[in-house]
Amino acid sequence: MMVDNWNYNLPWYHGSQQELTTLRVGSSITQDRDIARIFSHRPGISTVEDDGTHKHNGTTPGYLHIIDEPITAEDVEPHPHPINASKWEWLTKRAIKVRLIEKPALQAEELLTEEDLAALWERQQRVGQATFRE
Repeated sequence: MMVDNWNYNLPWYHGSQQELTTLRVGSSITQDRDIARIFSHRPGISTVEDDGTHKHNGTTPGYLHIIDEPITAEDVEPHPHPINASKWEWLTKRAIKVRLIEKPALQAEELLTEEDLAALWERQQRVGQATFRE
């Protein structure tokens, strides 16, 4: 699926829990470096605050990679899940070379606290959802 008016020439990133040289077909990539960095810590929950900042509960040591070859519309497709309406997450349609650029440290201000998690749960219950993914 080609997305009209998408700038495929901007940098693409992948966060993982190990150093990689190649991504497999179906791997997630993004042009949002912060999202890739956060996902390198393998969060079970991640949020975007009203001011645009990210919070998450991932604590695994992470590896941030940059895609190390050109990406075209034929190489990727938007992830189909409903929360991806803004196209922040894409899936690879072929093996793609990557290069390690950082082993990001956890940022304490981004970690969800027990109070944050309780507030999220309460909000989900209030709106009658088991998850905010829908």
